[in-house]
Amino acid sequence: MGNMKALLVVVLASLFVVAPVSAVAVEKIAVVDIARAIFGSKAAQESLTQAEQSADFVALKAKYEGSAADLQALAKEAESKRLTWSQEQAAEHQKKMEYAKADAELAGRKIQGEQKQLQQRIMQQLGPKAQEALQEVIKEEGVTILLRAESVMMSSPESNITAKVADRLNQKTD
Repeated sequence: MGNMKALLVVVLASLFVVAPVSAVAVEKIAVVDIARAIFGSKAAQESLTQAEQSADFVALKAKYEGSAADLQALAKEAESKRLTWSQEQAAEHQKKMEYAKADAELAGRKIQGEQKQLQQRIMQQLGPKAQEALQEVIKEEGVTILLRAESVMMSSPESNITAKVADRLNQKTD
């Protein structure tokens, strides 16, 4: 009889230990990078391409590339002729290099600013549809816990639903 009670206690104790584990097993954890889903969509790619081909962006890029090429040419000239220049010539050349560098940096900052504004505009335009797509994928996949990709150090490819959200967003924006 004493063994029977001990066996019953062991069986009951194991049920309490196994029950929470089986409850966790039904949880479906997924990872999503919503920005990557948005920028991976066809609509975002089309917006990016249009912006890069716009006259203003092309002019900014040409200005940057021209200033960078000028700076590179001035640096080569300085390298080859520096020893033959007077102090005034070297100072004048250094000033030209500083101007070319400043022009290139300014154009680069303008390009970055334009790109940042475009990214914000795309996020505002596609954000609501991306959230709808995400909710639909979560429901279809039976996801009970959703994690942001940037807060996860490692995940299995199967748990990442970013591509599915991007595909659903493509369907919503076509």
